[in-house]
Amino acid sequence: MTKAKKRKADPAVRVEELRVVIRRYEHAYYVLDAPEVSDAEYDALFLELRRIEDDRPDLLTRDSPTQRVSGEASDQFAKVRHRSPMLSLQNAFDEAEIRGFDKRVRAAVGDKLVYCAELKIDGLAMSLTYAKGRLQRAATRGDGTTGEDVTANVRTIRSVPLNITPAKGLPDVFEVRGEVYFPIAGFEKLNREMEAAGKARFVNPRNTAAGSVRQIDPNVTAGRDLQTFMYTLDPAGPAKSQWDVLNTLESMGFRVNKNRRRLNSIDEVIDYHAEWQRRRHELEYEIDGMVVKVDGFAPQLELGFVARSPRWAIAFKYAPEQAETEVEEIACYVGRTGVLTPVAHVKPVVVGGVTIRNVTMHNEAQVNEKGVYVGARVSIHRAGDVIPEIVSVKDPKPGWKMPANCPVCGGEVVREEPYIAHRCINPFCGAQRLERLRHFAAVMDIEGLGYATLTQVIDRGVVEDPSDLFRLSMDQVKELEGFADKSAANLVDRIAASQRPELWRFLDALGIPQVGEATAMLLANDFGAIDRLRDASEEDLRRVEGVGPNMAHEVHQYFHGAGAELVEKLLAVGVTPEAVEAVGDGPFTGKTFVFTGTLETMSRPDAEALVRKLGGKAAGSVSAKTDYLVAGPGAGSKLEKAQKLKLNILDEEQFKALLPG
Repeated sequence: MTKAKKRKADPAVRVEELRVVIRRYEHAYYVLDAPEVSDAEYDALFLELRRIEDDRPDLLTRDSPTQRVSGEASDQFAKVRHRSPMLSLQNAFDEAEIRGFDKRVRAAVGDKLVYCAELKIDGLAMSLTYAKGRLQRAATRGDGTTGEDVTANVRTIRSVPLNITPAKGLPDVFEVRGEVYFPIAGFEKLNREMEAAGKARFVNPRNTAAGSVRQIDPNVTAGRDLQTFMYTLDPAGPAKSQWDVLNTLESMGFRVNKNRRRLNSIDEVIDYHAEWQRRRHELEYEIDGMVVKVDGFAPQLELGFVARSPRWAIAFKYAPEQAETEVEEIACYVGRTGVLTPVAHVKPVVVGGVTIRNVTMHNEAQVNEKGVYVGARVSIHRAGDVIPEIVSVKDPKPGWKMPANCPVCGGEVVREEPYIAHRCINPFCGAQRLERLRHFAAVMDIEGLGYATLTQVIDRGVVEDPSDLFRLSMDQVKELEGFADKSAANLVDRIAASQRPELWRFLDALGIPQVGEATAMLLANDFGAIDRLRDASEEDLRRVEGVGPNMAHEVHQYFHGAGAELVEKLLAVGVTPEAVEAVGDGPFTGKTFVFTGTLETMSRPDAEALVRKLGGKAAGSVSAKTDYLVAGPGAGSKLEKAQKLKLNILDEEQFKALLPG
C-alpha cells in the first residue's frame, strides 16, 4: 500500500481534508457567489464527511460543516449584553439634509476627508462574537445595549463562518457586525410555497428575515436560505478606516457588499446615491438608502457621538414609495394614560410591498394641519419605509373635531393646557385599563398576554389591575378561548417567572407619568430599592441627575397618590423588585464616574456595576459633580463637556489602574 493510500484511509486525516475543501466550496458559493463545483459533487463530499463522523463520533467537532443545524429546538432566547452599544444612525431624506451633514462634518474636522459609501441593506442587524477564531455567539441588535442570543439559528446561515483565521492585530475575542437579510428570490419562493399550502403570504423580506432568525427550531431557519453582509469590526485592530475594516472582513472570509465606494466630496456621494436609486431593482436584495461614513477613524474620533448616534455617519435614505387612496373613517383610540389618538382608516393600498389600512394622525392639530376628512383622497408613504404617513391631501378641508366623549367609556374628554393632546379623564375607562395591563405585561416580558387574552380576562372580571395577573389560576386560564392544559400552564408559569423583576423594569412597567425605561434606570440605580424610592421626597428625587422638577413631582405624586395602592397590591402578591446592589464603602466611596465611548476589555454596564460595587456612583451625564470621566474610542459630547469643566479624564487603562488588586 502506498503512502497516499494510507493517508486517504486514515479517518482522522480524511475528515480534515473534507472539512477544508467543503468550507472552501461553501465560501465560494455562499460568500463569493462563484460556485467551484456542481451541487452533486458538493453533496457527495458532504455525505462522505457525515458518514465518517457518524462512524467516528470522537472526530466530530462543533465547527464541522455538518453541524450548522444543531437540531435542538429552544423555547426561549437568552438576553445578551453587547460588548459596546449597537448604535442607530441619523437619517437624511434629501439633498439639503445630506449637504447639511457634510457642512457639519467639515466644520468640525476640516475639508481633508473621504467618505465611505455603502448600500443600506433592509435586513436585521446582527452581532457575531468570535473567540480564538471560532464563532462563539450571535445576537440580535435588540435595544442597542441588550439583544437576544440566536446563535443556534445563525449557525445555519452558510455565509456566516463557523471558524476563521483572525486578521493580524485582532484580540482573541472580537465582534463582527452586519445585516442578515432575505434574498428577494428566496422570499418569493417561500411565498409561493405558502400559497400552495393554503397559508397567508409573508408581507416583506425584512420582517420575514427577522422572524426567520427568531425561530424556535433552527431547522426552520436553515430552510429559509438567509444571507448576510458584514460591515463592522469591534475592535477594529490595526485598521485605520472603515474601508480598511471592510477589506479586513473580506480577507477573513466574511461576506462583504462589493457595491461600496470611497468618495472625495458630497457631490460624489449624491451622484452615487442617485445611481443606486435608479439601479436598486437590479439587486437581489432590498435596500432603503445608503450609509455614508467619514472613512478615517481619526476624524471619526474627533467627531464623536450624539445621544445614540455617531456624528460621523448618516443614513441617506431613498424617498419612500407613495400611493393614493381614500379615507373611509377617522376613529379615535384610547391609550393607557387616557390620551385619544386619531387614526385614519383608509381603503387598503399597497405601499412598498406592505398593505396599508390605518394611518395614525397623533392629535387633532395634525389632522387639521393636513386637512384630512372622511372621503378625502390622500397620498400615503411609509416614513423611513416603516411607519405609514399621510403626505398630502387632495382638496384639504380643516375642521375635524375630537369627540367630546370617550369612544370606549363615554367619559368626558378634555384638553389640558398647555398640552396639545385630548384625554379621557375617567380613571375607570376600560380602554385605559387594557392598555395599562398590556404595557405592564410587555415591560415585564410576560409572553402570551396580548390584547386578545387581556380583553377576555377583563371581560370575565378576573383581572382589573396588574396585581390580579399574579392571582390567575390554571382553571381560569383554561376557560379562555385559545387555551388548553399545556398553554394555560405555560402562561401561568411565565407570569410566576416574572415575579422578581429588576427594579428598573418594575418602575417602567408601572406606567408612572414621564417615566420611561431610561428614567426608570436612573431612579433604580440611585435609590437601589423600591422602599427607598417610595419614601423619597420631591427634593430627594430632584437630586438625581437627569430628573427635573416636573418629573420629580410626577414620581412623588404617584407613590403618594393613585399609584401607592397598586404598588402595595403588587408587593402583596409576591412581586419582589430586585434591589440594585447597595453601594457600600470602598475605594470609590463618594466618587462619581461617567463612561463614554467604547471600552475595549469590558462592557459599559459591567464597568458601571464595578464602580457601584466599589462604593462609587455611575452617572449617565457629566456635571460639576462628576469626579472622573472614563473615555474610550468614540467619545463625544461628554468628553467635550468634561474638558470644559476641567474634570479628571481617564482612558480605560487608567481606570483599571484605580481598581484594587
